Amino acid sequence: MIASITVLTSIFFVILITPLVQQLGWQLGCVDQPGGRKTHQAPIVRIGGVAICTGALMALLVTWQLGGFSSASFSESLPILGLILGGFGFFCIGVSDDYFNLPPLIRLSLQAVISTIVWSMGVQVEYIPLPLIGAVSTGLLSLPITFLWLAGMANAINWMDGLDGLAAGISTIAALTLSLCSVHSHPDVALIALAVAGATLGFLRYNRYPAQIYMGDGGSYFLGFMLAGIGAVGFMQAGTLTATLMPYIALAVPVLDMVFVIIARLLDGKSPMFGDRRHLHHRWLQAGLSQQAVVWLIYGVTFCTELATIALPMNGLGWLIGMGILLPLCLTNWRPSTPLMIAQQDRQIVDGL
Repeated sequence: MIASITVLTSIFFVILITPLVQQLGWQLGCVDQPGGRKTHQAPIVRIGGVAICTGALMALLVTWQLGGFSSASFSESLPILGLILGGFGFFCIGVSDDYFNLPPLIRLSLQAVISTIVWSMGVQVEYIPLPLIGAVSTGLLSLPITFLWLAGMANAINWMDGLDGLAAGISTIAALTLSLCSVHSHPDVALIALAVAGATLGFLRYNRYPAQIYMGDGGSYFLGFMLAGIGAVGFMQAGTLTATLMPYIALAVPVLDMVFVIIARLLDGKSPMFGDRRHLHHRWLQAGLSQQAVVWLIYGVTFCTELATIALPMNGLGWLIGMGILLPLCLTNWRPSTPLMIAQQDRQIVDGL
């Protein structure tokens, strides 16, 4: 019962608030202009993350008022509080960037500060999965690894936010899976995941093709942090290989997209932050697919990774399903760039500026 209330409350508030946020965005001039690597043809408000964050936090407040959180002691509830405060902090960084266009170093520094604070509250990556070895304790490296995971996922979701409804859709699917997989071991974490899923589901009412509003950095940073934080608290502290690996598979689409894009840029002598058309959705657009087809195709791939996540605890069968899905995804992402492709990508960016 409480789970349904959490989801429905989140959906309700986002649907209610988003039109107001859209009006506010026009008044403040927080508008995403077309051109460059953008796929839209007209200016669109880009602070939809305000509605996503507000809806999720309101749902969690209602859930708390109804006694939905089960943490019995302060030490048990501290990581939950860290998740909520950290998500709001990353949202503030993102929405500030939407309005002030913060330099990358400033954004990264602020993300490091918030990651340190929530790490001290228990939002920690305590184990990482290593092939042929198992779950390995991060030990003294827990803080930097936690920062890389939290900030990395925030930027990974941000990079996936390139087509109408794409980032919101895959975040919805991933959040529902993480909630389902943590409901017995960490029910409080599962409720937070449901609040996130409800917020993104409600936002899709306005963000699906053709989008009326974008989530912006505020929304993508909030979602990326929350998904990563849920993975850290709900799975990466168990000490077993299966549990530790589950968030990586659940979030495989944005994680692999980010990893392979960074590798490709470095091999081409570019900065990892250099904007180009190497992302998975750009590749499929270049292959001739429509925006809607690409979005639904990536939804389908994400759904398959979530099935692999759910099946992972099923010993050999789960691992077989997981590897059977991830291998084609890796091959799809990885395509070395030739000098001609690089020149074409750079020219497309310059032409759009």
